[in-house]
Amino acid sequence: MTDTPSWGTAGTGEGQGPDLPSWSPPSGQAPPPGQAPPPGYWPPPGYGQPGYGQPPGYGYGSPPGAWPPPPQAPKPGVIPLRPIALGEILDGAFTFVRRTPKATLSIAAVVITISVILTTWLQILLANHAGTLNMPGPGQTLTPAQAAHLLRHVLSYLLAVLLPTAAVSGLLAFIARVLLSGMLAPVIGRSVLGHPTGAGAAWRMALSRLPALLAVALLVLLVVLAPWAALVLLLFVLGIAGAPIGVLFTVGLPGMIAATCLDVWFWVMLCLAAPVAILESAGPATALARSWRLVRRSFWRLFGILLLAWIITGVAASILALPFAFLADAATGFSGFGGFGGFGHFSQAFQPGMTSRIIVAIGSIIAGTVTAPIFVGVADLLYVDLRMRREGLDLVLQTATGDGQPAGDEFATVWRPSGPAAPAPPAGPGPTATPAPPAAGAPPAW
Repeated sequence: MTDTPSWGTAGTGEGQGPDLPSWSPPSGQAPPPGQAPPPGYWPPPGYGQPGYGQPPGYGYGSPPGAWPPPPQAPKPGVIPLRPIALGEILDGAFTFVRRTPKATLSIAAVVITISVILTTWLQILLANHAGTLNMPGPGQTLTPAQAAHLLRHVLSYLLAVLLPTAAVSGLLAFIARVLLSGMLAPVIGRSVLGHPTGAGAAWRMALSRLPALLAVALLVLLVVLAPWAALVLLLFVLGIAGAPIGVLFTVGLPGMIAATCLDVWFWVMLCLAAPVAILESAGPATALARSWRLVRRSFWRLFGILLLAWIITGVAASILALPFAFLADAATGFSGFGGFGGFGHFSQAFQPGMTSRIIVAIGSIIAGTVTAPIFVGVADLLYVDLRMRREGLDLVLQTATGDGQPAGDEFATVWRPSGPAAPAPPAGPGPTATPAPPAAGAPPAW
């Protein structure tokens, strides 16, 4: 039997294999770990660096053919063409006024001026009809009968002049906001697409739909006044039936709270009727119904944004009107700022003269002209945002922007809502169409 040779180190004594040359890596390759390189060996370029010896595309990163990240939404105008957030709505409203000052401020100035002139004229007319409110002079003492007569005079002046003037002023301001929301809707629509609008073009677009816009404003006003009319009618019936004062008070106070809540609800639900009537060329009743459908399930979001915009514009309007209020009070001897003129000048603050009324009216016109378009811009941009969220209007606007559609044509195509989708034809006999294979890089159908 032949002994089997044992393997060991080459050339190390008896019973071991023949001498073998030491192993070295092929040219251009590194030695394995733990083995010293042979003399004269130099590692190839890149040895020891991360990724050495790996095929191209191996490791971290997107593999070949992966979907690219979604592109950013285009922003040709004042807002990006996608559903927008609160900050983008407020920024878009300010940007819209800043980019189109002539068209925006000219329309706002005319509407606000007419509203303020009507309010001031009514206030002067009612004050002249009620007569002069005579207040006691400094140091004058009043008997109980004179004090009771003065109190009745003050209450009658309050009910006959101040409350009707405040009510009419609020109604006119409400109508002015609705009219502005519709008249500035074409300017905002073009600003969203990045199309500039001059004052002449803005007036032509606004006047072309003015009758429908007036009808929308009157319908919205009737809806808002309906709760108060029902409350007044109920109190009148109770009064005719001889109900005591306690019952009238018990019914009237909760009724006023309920009417106010209903007014807020109606105001938010119908706040988009004006832009719908202009941009979609809808009739008055259709515009109200369309606004109701768009706002549904988004009431609290719109209420919060509109309330914030109302607070911002209200504070700004008060700051702008403050110098004019100071000048008007200076004309009455500063009776409103601390009563510097004494008790005898209280009647001048309670019943200002013609000069004071004119100064206050000028301040109201300037403050309303600057701030009203911002609030209207917020409401109209909410209309655009809701349509992008509910109807995919952002894709339509992106297509219109990419196609280079000329300015003015978008109101006949882009802003019109698409009708209901046509039903698919019934499946009949015949060969079944083979679906086309998906395009390269398209996402798989789940």
